[in-house]
Amino acid sequence: MTVHQQAFFHEPTFTVTYLVWDDATRAAAVIDPVLDYAPASAKVSTGFADRVLAAVTDLGLDLRYVLETHAHADHLSAADYIRRATGAQVVIGEHIGEVQAHFAALFEADDVVPDGSAFGRLVADGEVFDLGETPIKVMHTPGHTAACVTYLIGDAAYVGDTLFMPDYGTARTDFPGGDAGTLYRSIHRILDLPPETRVYVGHDYLPEGRTSFVWETTVAEERARNVHIRDGVTETDFVTLRESRDATLAPPALILPSLQVNIRAGALPPASSNGRVFLKLPVTVA
Repeated sequence: MTVHQQAFFHEPTFTVTYLVWDDATRAAAVIDPVLDYAPASAKVSTGFADRVLAAVTDLGLDLRYVLETHAHADHLSAADYIRRATGAQVVIGEHIGEVQAHFAALFEADDVVPDGSAFGRLVADGEVFDLGETPIKVMHTPGHTAACVTYLIGDAAYVGDTLFMPDYGTARTDFPGGDAGTLYRSIHRILDLPPETRVYVGHDYLPEGRTSFVWETTVAEERARNVHIRDGVTETDFVTLRESRDATLAPPALILPSLQVNIRAGALPPASSNGRVFLKLPVTVA
């Protein structure tokens, strides 16, 4: 069983999309694909996703899955675009309905049924399904959101936003359904994997002292050097640190367009009676 991967970095949102495939069968999956969005003009485009699809074609792959680690708040997902282009099944954790319920209400998204049915396949903790001859194992790792999952493929863990590079730390937990204690326990499930397990993160933000983007580390490196949750950090210490840090963070720049698209598995809202598509902007008056 040989597994290959190619990473694509979307610098406008500091997001890493992964293309993973089984060598024997050429069966492939895309993890956390990005749809380009220009906030000033509200223009959606597919250039980044098309780069990923071009690689699928060039490598002679059979794209079977789009694996979403969670409903992202910092970029629009290209899952629906890729699904329509290739027939790939969109996969997400079975708790996505909890996230949909909150944000469907916020955006008055009457077309969103909060049961995950907008996605193709809902997966549970411990579930295993096949990518050709390669098994994909699901690990429910909530804390950043209620529905976050990690995908274990070969000797690698694709952790989404749960855990970042050791010099950057861990995910924020101040979104609805987030919880610092839960995140601590989820991350320790990842850190209990074999120390040589490769860890692929969902973002890199260039912390002070580093000048190049990176997205691969190992369980051993995270346990030894993660600035938030290395060995010896207690749950109480972590919760205090995480909650105090979260209190200083501004919302992600694309949180409002992202979530109302991503609870629809990357599909835009239905067109209005004049054929135009609109994204809603809930206003808070201070």
